[in-house]
Amino acid sequence: MKQMRKHLLLLLVFVLLVGNGLMGSLEAFASTHARQSPVLTHTEGGPSSKEELNHEDLVELQILGLTDFHGYLKALNDKNNGQINSPDGPITVGGAAYMATHLRNLKAGKENSILFSAGDDFSGWPFEVAAHREEPTIEFLNAIGLDFSVAGNHEFDVSSDFLKNHIMNGKCFGVINEDSCFNDSTGQRFQGADYEYISANVREADSGNLVLKPYVIKQIPDGKGNTIPVGFIGLTTPTTVEGSTSFQVGALTNDPLLESANKYAKVLKEMGIKTIIAVVHEGGSTKSDAIDFNGCDRPFGPIFDFAKQASAEIDAIIGGHWHAKFNCSIDDPEGNPRPVIEGANHGRLISEINLSIDPVSKDVVREMSRSLNHPVTRDVPADPVISKMVAYWDDKGKERWAKPIARQTDDLTRARNDKGESTLANVAADAHLAAGKKAANPADFALTAASPLRGDLLYNKGKNPADSDGQILFGEQWHAHGYANPVLVVTFKGQQIKEILEEQWRLKPDGSVSFHPLAVSQNVHYTYNVDKELNHRINPDYFLINGEPLDLERTYRVAALAYIVIGADGYETFKEYRDPVRVGGDYWVFLDYLKNQKVIEPPALHRVTSTTLITMNEIQNVLNHYVNSGDVEKPLDKGLSSRLKMAEHHFNQNSEDKAIKELEKFITYVDKRSMQRFISQEAHDVLEVKARALMEKWL
Repeated sequence: MKQMRKHLLLLLVFVLLVGNGLMGSLEAFASTHARQSPVLTHTEGGPSSKEELNHEDLVELQILGLTDFHGYLKALNDKNNGQINSPDGPITVGGAAYMATHLRNLKAGKENSILFSAGDDFSGWPFEVAAHREEPTIEFLNAIGLDFSVAGNHEFDVSSDFLKNHIMNGKCFGVINEDSCFNDSTGQRFQGADYEYISANVREADSGNLVLKPYVIKQIPDGKGNTIPVGFIGLTTPTTVEGSTSFQVGALTNDPLLESANKYAKVLKEMGIKTIIAVVHEGGSTKSDAIDFNGCDRPFGPIFDFAKQASAEIDAIIGGHWHAKFNCSIDDPEGNPRPVIEGANHGRLISEINLSIDPVSKDVVREMSRSLNHPVTRDVPADPVISKMVAYWDDKGKERWAKPIARQTDDLTRARNDKGESTLANVAADAHLAAGKKAANPADFALTAASPLRGDLLYNKGKNPADSDGQILFGEQWHAHGYANPVLVVTFKGQQIKEILEEQWRLKPDGSVSFHPLAVSQNVHYTYNVDKELNHRINPDYFLINGEPLDLERTYRVAALAYIVIGADGYETFKEYRDPVRVGGDYWVFLDYLKNQKVIEPPALHRVTSTTLITMNEIQNVLNHYVNSGDVEKPLDKGLSSRLKMAEHHFNQNSEDKAIKELEKFITYVDKRSMQRFISQEAHDVLEVKARALMEKWL
């Protein structure tokens, strides 16, 4: 009888699925190209027995999930954003207006439907969205009726206050309609999200309190005048706090996923809630990811580890974060399967799970659960309201892109000289220092790598009609520097700074050495010697910060991007940072610096000197540069020039000792107290460092 009942039940499920037309929208495509997760096993009998249970008595609940939307409103045509692979080949997908239509079609005929996001709704890369402080994304999610969203790691890219106050509650900052609270596509000022964000495992570091609500409870009618509560637990990847863009060390903490899920599953159960869903901004993948968005071949990753261990009270798991595509059935700790699904990113898929709930026990009848990923194809009419919204923000993005923000006197480029300096990298380091100076415990100097430099700022006018020679437009600077990374101020000992600088040279497997130069802010000047062994190329006496040599025992505050601080650029000692404080996002820090400077003159590439490459001619050229700029005035200019000429004369006569003595006089003259009013700090430091480098070379 047990086996017979099992076969009858399977037959019933099959008939029902065929009768329902495989869930409405995209019927033909779903039946041909995708498969539902396996029929699942009921885990708890409850008051109703299987023998007594009739399908018409069950309450049907559709849950629709998005994940990792990242503000991709426009329908793009590149492979990463406008396509998704299926067993029959690539499909054109994506676009907010098409998603709205698909959602409407999927909901058609469903009495109970809940729409949510598994996180990373915003803080993406579309310019028209990011430049408007993520507000276009929120307008779209409000328009499609999102019921709630989990906070992903990117929801914390600015701060928990930004998420709660601005995104959720519409609190403005700066100049309205310029810095925040822009008018939306209906002409209304931004008011915040109509839905709430949840997370059961992100806490404020100082108080220990959760930043957001850990769960939401939705009531669905049971068809008999009562309601059935459904609990949704929100979980955020534990990589959030120490992540690159979402770096919040010292401000936030992460609780473990499993511990948090089980804790709140128990809380919900004690409240009498039997239908429980975990919406987890953490992911995994499968070997079939690249060819089948409903595949589940050899799954791996943290979401699957979680699925195997999370409380059996949880009836379904929706993932995100990895931008992966899968539709799986994973056994819970009691050996009963449950759906585990993730729906890619950038609005390419919609994940659907249909649950059948016993109205007496108020629990899910697991063997009736069905799950499917739907591609957001473009073979349906684009929603006209959303199309208008997308077009509006696209136009606003073009307006913002063309806004003048500063001027430049010459090119700012990523091209590095033989010592590793570039004009754009130096300006970026200066911008980071300017932001770091605003911290309560301010930065002493800044270090930056090549990674945030994405494009040159050229003097000649570009293609935009608003551009002109020497004009820097909002969009030009945005695409030159940054990748939504926070600028931090962190503490290091002088010895650690020396080790970071030594890590600019790295031994390759073939025995050769690669050079990964760091840019320093304008108040730093130093010399390196590549003729020495690795890890011995920096002399702290020749690393000057505001004219003072690097003290290996002293602590310093350094401004740098989180990406480099967490070691992602390969400078391992950076990971030994202490006392981190965020001072702003890279895009906005760079923008503020350019606006405050008004006119940007490309920095002279004199901050770094190579002992191997230094020449007398280089020092003379630098001196001439500073004389012409007014940084070295009379009578100091003539005294320095005469000592250089004497040093060069002695060197050419093979009298290295006399030449070195003349360089010592040169340095003494530069340092002479009575001469300080005739030389700027920068000129002083550069000339001293270069003279010392030449002395070391001759020695």
